[in-house]
Amino acid sequence: MPSENMRWETLDALKNSPKGKLKYSSDWLEKEEDVLSGFIEISSLSPLSGQILKKLSPRPRLKTCSLVSSVRDTSPSFSEDIAICGSVPISPRPISSPTSPPAASVLAEEEEEDKEGSQEEIEDVHAVGVSSAVSVSSTPAISVLSPRATQMAGCIRLCEEKHRARAKAELSLRQEQQEHLVATVASRGSEQLKRFDELMALKQRQEFQSMRDMMEKETQESLGRHEKLQEEHRHRMKILNLRLREAEQQRLREAELERQRQTEGRERLRTLNDIQEKVLQLNQKLQPAPATETGPIPNHASYITGGNQLCSQVSEVVRTTTEGEFPSVVDMAVAEQALQAMKTLVEALHYEKAQDAERKRKEDEEDEKRKKQAELEAQQEEQKKKTAALSAKEKTKREGLQMRADDSTLLWYIGLQDFAKQCAQSFEELNSKDKQTKKLKMDLQKAATIPVSQIGSTSGSQLKEIFEKIDKLLSGRAVTSGGKAVCASNHRCGQEFINYKLAEKFVKQGEEEVASNHLAAFPIAVVASGVWELHPKVGELILAHLHKMCPYSVPYYPPMKEGMSVEEHRRILGYRVEDSKVEEQDSFLKRMSGMIRLYAALIQSRWPNSNKQGPHPHGLNHGWRWLAQILNMEPVADVTATMLFDFLEVCGNALMRQYRNQFWKLLLLIKEEYFPRIEAITKSGQMGSVTRLKQFLENSLRTKQISPPNGQLDHGFWRS
Repeated sequence: MPSENMRWETLDALKNSPKGKLKYSSDWLEKEEDVLSGFIEISSLSPLSGQILKKLSPRPRLKTCSLVSSVRDTSPSFSEDIAICGSVPISPRPISSPTSPPAASVLAEEEEEDKEGSQEEIEDVHAVGVSSAVSVSSTPAISVLSPRATQMAGCIRLCEEKHRARAKAELSLRQEQQEHLVATVASRGSEQLKRFDELMALKQRQEFQSMRDMMEKETQESLGRHEKLQEEHRHRMKILNLRLREAEQQRLREAELERQRQTEGRERLRTLNDIQEKVLQLNQKLQPAPATETGPIPNHASYITGGNQLCSQVSEVVRTTTEGEFPSVVDMAVAEQALQAMKTLVEALHYEKAQDAERKRKEDEEDEKRKKQAELEAQQEEQKKKTAALSAKEKTKREGLQMRADDSTLLWYIGLQDFAKQCAQSFEELNSKDKQTKKLKMDLQKAATIPVSQIGSTSGSQLKEIFEKIDKLLSGRAVTSGGKAVCASNHRCGQEFINYKLAEKFVKQGEEEVASNHLAAFPIAVVASGVWELHPKVGELILAHLHKMCPYSVPYYPPMKEGMSVEEHRRILGYRVEDSKVEEQDSFLKRMSGMIRLYAALIQSRWPNSNKQGPHPHGLNHGWRWLAQILNMEPVADVTATMLFDFLEVCGNALMRQYRNQFWKLLLLIKEEYFPRIEAITKSGQMGSVTRLKQFLENSLRTKQISPPNGQLDHGFWRS
């Protein structure tokens, strides 16, 4: 039977278990120890033994019979008896026996499986088994094992059933959880799929909306560009219309100007013809009268020659007009001068004829009235002497006021201009188109002009730094300009170029800076004076540039030469001429005033830290010479009054302290004799400068005092 075969296995399992490894001792009987006292009593099956028997054998349990063991074995190989249900409970003790291998095997297996996690359940079942073993079972059972082993086997079986039930419950719970999780995941996946579909639909709608917005935007931009193009087209059409209108107006203006020019030309031509006719008529009067019996032909060869020359001069002017051109303003001036000269010759001839007639009459009367005529002649001689004296005085007075400077002044002026031209020619090499030469020229020009443009009345220390920088540059040492070192000795023409450009910049500062700010005259003049003392060549170039740009600082009024145009003559006088358009008078006077003020400040200023103790290189004596020279020349309308006022306002105090009474006599001469001449040639619209000069002369002569000029640098300035 299968159950019998399993017994030996059970016994082997029980034997190998910890409880089956009990050691037997022969001393137990001697010591009267009842080792097997627990096993001599009648054993009975536990109520739980049915579970074990059900496992061991498929046959039904016996209900009526029981086996009772009446044998007591105290040997170590004791075999447990099989007994029928007893009434006394036994406290079983597991003993290793070969007769119960199945139960022992089951016990060992269950103990190994449930040792870790089921200790509590085994204890509970054990308690139940023990309580059940106390009562006497009325049902017969076959006791295969000891009660203790049977009880343990039952407990093991109950534990197995309980674990199985719990495993089934946990398995069903896990299955439910798994089904719930699967359902949850499926529901979540379905929801996510729906959300994904909604998201895709939303993106599709957004893309469609963005596409539509983009198309609308492009449409609007296209419409805007179209409107902008239309607006630009309209604007261009408007500009073209305006240009066409301006061109038409310009054409009309040019036609009008041409018509006016033609009209004026024809008018000048008629006037020229009238002048020629008058000149010819006057020339006829110069021709000698035919000889008469009463007297010889008078000799007027000089008048005839002069008249013929004037007629030839007018004929030359007329000849130019026969070539299809109208006479110019200059031609008309020449013709008018010839007419005036012809009139003068005729008047002189008539006067001479009258004198001859008078002389002849006197000679006729002299024979008849010699005695009486002697006294008359004496009186006449005396009268002639007085008249000659007055004429000589008037002539001397007229000769003192002339339109040109004296010869020494002209020679000085011409010498300075020649010196400036030679200096300009000496650095012609720097005008080369070579890039390196052009760069060097630009660096030198910046190094020379930038310090001069920085001159101001901020502080004395700043002015000293500028002067030292200019002195180093003129001495051939390197200076820093534009972040790099610049030296005039880098080129053999560099020093001459520096001298020329520096002097030119000083004069331009007077023309521009001093003209707009009169207080700037003295800082510039002080630096220029110091440079002049250390480098005389620069001072000479300053004077040359000043005389060229402002000839009134000589003073010198350049005459209009033959063949010179009006614009060229104006340019020589100092006017700016651009595109045949002459500068306005107010702007011209403003520039001339700035340069005269700079010159007046220069002749009285000295550089304070100069090591040279000599006289001023161009001092107040040149200011006195300038005043004397300009008073010996005829005044020029609007110019002479401006120059005198600016010069006296800046330099009058220094001249007063230097020349004292002589200066006051000079001012009185200007007021009483020279100023009326200025008023006589001044028009109504040019009275501003004349009024200022008159007030200055009256106040100065009344108070016998001239205030120091504004902007003059005092000793405190150089400590700042």
